[in-house]
Amino acid sequence: MSEPIEQLEQTLKKNSFSLTAARRTVFLALQGHEPQSMHDLVVRCGNGVDRASIYRTIALFERLGIVQRLQMGWKYKLELTGSFVHHHHHLSCVNCGKIIALPEDDVLEARLHTLAAAKRFQPQDHQLEIRGLCVDCQLGTSRLASL
Repeated sequence: MSEPIEQLEQTLKKNSFSLTAARRTVFLALQGHEPQSMHDLVVRCGNGVDRASIYRTIALFERLGIVQRLQMGWKYKLELTGSFVHHHHHLSCVNCGKIIALPEDDVLEARLHTLAAAKRFQPQDHQLEIRGLCVDCQLGTSRLASL
């Protein structure tokens, strides 16, 4: 077994759940990929896992901190949490929906912790999303693709 799958299995076991074929398939569909909509996830999982099992698995993964939602207006995409992938932030295009991962920045992370400490707040986790227009949408090339 690979390390992320072992970590998934340990997380599930610690919470009295087992690693089923459906849970493994959903995890692997998210691992190493950009954030996905539920529709994309259903397609990626293929015929091997029924839609209801995917939704139940995602609900469980969210409760256990395996998966997180990236809100995009009233829509969202899913990705593995920082427990399973390297911590990062996002740029989200408000026109085409593209999400670009930003690598972790030590200076930014320190500043966020300093801001929280100034309010006597103890952070446990955070997400940072910067919304705007990707380079394609700035140039007008993405408008036709999103119609």
